[in-house]
Order: sequence, then C-alpha cells, then structure tokens
Amino acid sequence: MSRISWKRDSVAGVPLNRYVGFVNAIEVGNITYDGSNKFWIWASPLQEDAWGYGPTENAAKAGLELWLASWLENFRSFLDPSH
Repeated sequence: MSRISWKRDSVAGVPLNRYVGFVNAIEVGNITYDGSNKFWIWASPLQEDAWGYGPTENAAKAGLELWLASWLENFRSFLDPSH
C-alpha cells in the first residue's frame, strides 16, 4: 500500500485530470493526463528534473513512488538517528 495520499486537483470547482500526491503535509509529486499523447506524466517538486510517464494513472503513480523511494535512499544516513 502506498504511503502517498492522492488528491484530485481542481480549478474553480471543476475537477482536472491531475492528482497531487502528499506524504503527510508535504507535496511529493503530481500526475497529469496528457490527452494529446494519451499517457500520464508524473513529476516531483522535490527535484527539478524528476519526471516520467506511464500508460495509465496507476502506472504513473507507481513510477513516482519508485522514483521517490530511490531518491529518499540518498538521505538515509542523514535521517537515520543511529548514525
């Protein structure tokens, strides 16, 4: 089960084909449907060049989660209190 909670984005009360992912109160990424190319693009505000795509909404969410887990691994020694 994902630790990311997804919230559908909207503008003026109109729901969009865009979801924003949060871990607690921190925005960790978003996925947006690209209708002209017919795939879902994921991106993260945590790193400027972090993005990818998937053929389905769930594939894009999984891609973002996989990237996030590997990116956070770089900070393990800093965040681990036993070091």
